[in-house]
Amino acid sequence: MDSKYQCVELNDGHFIPVLGFGTAVPHKFPMSMAKDITKIAIDVGFRHFDTASVYQNEDHVGEAIRSKIADGTVRREDVFCTTKLWCNSHRPELVRSSLERSLKKFQLDYVDLYLIHFPMALKPGEDEVPEDEHGKLIFDTVDLCETWGAMEKCKDAGLTKSIGVSNFNRRQLEMILSKPGLKYKPVCNQVECHIYLNQTKLLDFCKSNDIVLVAYGVLGTQRYKGWMDENTPVLLDEPVLGSMAKKYKQTPALIALRYQVQRGIVVLNSSHKEERIKENIKVFDFQLSSEDMKVLDGPNRNVRYLTADRFDGHPNFPFSDEY
Repeated sequence: MDSKYQCVELNDGHFIPVLGFGTAVPHKFPMSMAKDITKIAIDVGFRHFDTASVYQNEDHVGEAIRSKIADGTVRREDVFCTTKLWCNSHRPELVRSSLERSLKKFQLDYVDLYLIHFPMALKPGEDEVPEDEHGKLIFDTVDLCETWGAMEKCKDAGLTKSIGVSNFNRRQLEMILSKPGLKYKPVCNQVECHIYLNQTKLLDFCKSNDIVLVAYGVLGTQRYKGWMDENTPVLLDEPVLGSMAKKYKQTPALIALRYQVQRGIVVLNSSHKEERIKENIKVFDFQLSSEDMKVLDGPNRNVRYLTADRFDGHPNFPFSDEY
C-alpha cells in the first residue's frame, strides 16, 4: 500500500487505509452505478473499497477495480477490497463457497478483508432474506465460533488476507476471542458510528483487544429503506457540525469524518455525486482541536439509523445490549 495513503496496522500485520469508500447503491439507482462511482473514487485517491454479497454489486466493483489496474492507475496491491459473508451462509460448510462466489464476481484472486456481515444466521438457500408465510424472517441457529473457524480456513487458503466481523456487540466479540483453539482474532468490527452514536464503550473495548473499529453511516443515512426509522434526524443538519464547519471553513460532512479519524477509527463514506466524492478525500487536510473534539462528543444520543429491527428476536441480535 502506497505510503501517501494513511493506513493503520491490523493485528495480523496487514494495513487498512483509514478512509474507505462504501459502494452500496441506493435502491432507486441501477446497480451498475457502483462501477462508475468506484472508478471516480479511485481517480480522486480512494484506495479502500467496501462492499458485500448482499449489495449485489461485487461484479460492478470488481470491474471498476480491474479497469483501473488495466489502465495503470493502480496496482492490485494498492487497492484494499472488503466484502462480507451474508446471513444465509453462516453454516461452516457454506462459508468458503460463499467467498469463492464473491471472488468469481469480482474476478479477483483474493479480497483484503472478509467480514461476517451480521451475527444473526438466516435459513440457508437462494433467498437472501427468507420469509415465512407471515412475512417473518426464517432464522437459523449457528454457533458463531463455528462460522469463525470456517473464516479462519478462508484466510489460511489465501482467499482473503484478513478476517473480521461487522455489527457485533462486546459479548459477541468476547465469544470469538475466547473460542477454544482460536487461530486469528478479528482484525476489525465494522459498526454504525457517528456523532449521534459515537460508540465510545465499544471503541474502548476494541482498542483494548487490538481490534480496529470501522465506522459506517458516519454521515447519517436515509438509504436503508425498510431497515430503519425514517423519522431519524438528518445528521448533517446538526447545529454543532454546522458551527464547526464555519470555524474550520470545511463542510459538515468533513467535520463528521475528521472527528472519527482523530478518534482512531477507520471511516467509510459513500456518495453517488462526483463533487462529494472529491470533497471527502480532503479529510486529511485539517485537524480539529482537542477542545472541539470534546464538543463533538456532545450530540451523542444513541440514535441508530440501521436498526435491523427485522432481526429482533434472533438469539444473536446485537443491538439489545448496551454495546
